[in-house]
Amino acid sequence: MPVIITGAGGFVGRHLVARLLDCGAQVVALDSHVAHLPVHTNLRAVAGDISDAAVRAQAFADGCSALVHLATVPGGAAEADPVASRRINIDAMYDLLDAAKAGGSKSRVVYASSIAVFGDPLPPGGVDDNTPLVPKLVYGGHKAMMELAVSMMSQRGEIDGVSVRLPGILARPKGPSGMKSAFMSDLFHALKAGAPFTCPVSHQATIWAESVSQCVANLTHALTLDTALMPRTRVVTLPALRIGMADLAAEIARQCGTSVDLVRYVPDAALEAAFGNHPQLATPAAEQAGFAHDGDVAKLVANALITLEG
Repeated sequence: MPVIITGAGGFVGRHLVARLLDCGAQVVALDSHVAHLPVHTNLRAVAGDISDAAVRAQAFADGCSALVHLATVPGGAAEADPVASRRINIDAMYDLLDAAKAGGSKSRVVYASSIAVFGDPLPPGGVDDNTPLVPKLVYGGHKAMMELAVSMMSQRGEIDGVSVRLPGILARPKGPSGMKSAFMSDLFHALKAGAPFTCPVSHQATIWAESVSQCVANLTHALTLDTALMPRTRVVTLPALRIGMADLAAEIARQCGTSVDLVRYVPDAALEAAFGNHPQLATPAAEQAGFAHDGDVAKLVANALITLEG
């Protein structure tokens, strides 16, 4: 039976599809936009909205060995349209979980949650496995709700769920993404092109990040890991590097052979409070389960630049 990937046409989804095909997996790629996905004998593309029952039935037509749920209405878009966020991020996801459950094979379900579940401001003393969830944004609230749904269905033996909270993933393609944290990726594009960049957070702002290749490695690991290594909740926050914006800019400029002086900082207080004030992060539960970050800033930047070149 295939691995079904929702949001397969998105940034992370396209890279995950490629990784699984390289590993010889049968893949069903579900997204509203699938025309740019590769033609492959092991790939069946299903175009449509995950909230459409007929589209979901088409995706599950060959059964489901595993479901990787990436499709989402992201942070800024969810805040602007909470009704759409509920329709996709809650209602449609619950229907997907029911579809996975209906197969009767206790499918592995990997849910891409978000650090937005912690809310803001984050605790200045740091975030760890015991930090409570106090989401403020609609997106974070909906993600937290569905973490609980995955946990509940796993405890009931209906699915075999693993939820992973993603940090900032670098570096996303140019263009609108609906994500308020898009400035992190925009910095890469500007410095790679030798273009000036106005950063909307200060030079001392701190972020949690990993490259898309590391994110895909973590999602792939989640498909096969022994869930006895997971917390009872079946949720972990992925390991991430805590990086200062000035350090990130300097490393990108160094590897691109451009000047860090192209970057000027014009902080937006609200944006920095939500996305540029990340304290120390400790993720022992995720590390025990075999998840990892990029290693260091230089490696993360190198991995992200390879993605841009691809």
